[in-house]
Amino acid sequence: MRDGKRSKKIESLERYVLDSSALLTLWNNEEGTELVEGVLHSGGKVFVSFMSLMECRYRLWKNIGLEESDQFSVYLEPMPLEIVWVSGDIFEKAIEIKATKNLSVCDSWIIATAILTGSVLMHKDPEFDQVKDLVTLETLPYKRKKERV
Repeated sequence: MRDGKRSKKIESLERYVLDSSALLTLWNNEEGTELVEGVLHSGGKVFVSFMSLMECRYRLWKNIGLEESDQFSVYLEPMPLEIVWVSGDIFEKAIEIKATKNLSVCDSWIIATAILTGSVLMHKDPEFDQVKDLVTLETLPYKRKKERV
């Protein structure tokens, strides 16, 4: 959902940042996979924060094993993703977000990346509602309560 409404289609050439939850939606073939795939095939720029990659990798390693974590990296390699590494501007924006919002450090980095790349943030994290005034959000379907891990 964007601004509370389901978008009809992914606009081509729009810029996106995929949150960890969007990457894991794709990896796990969860509801919303087709929306993430639409972004990847839209012809626009698709960014991913280094922090999303770290978050996905450590969660897979911790919950399933190192081999699964390594396979995730191989899975992402051919995708048209541009990794956004640490920069001074993103560092400062992440500090501001963490200091003024009730979000994790990881989420603060990811949101800062979306803001400073001028991108739509694709996610399935209800906590991101608190930054909808700072960044455009594309919300994937949330997991049902018993599906959440």
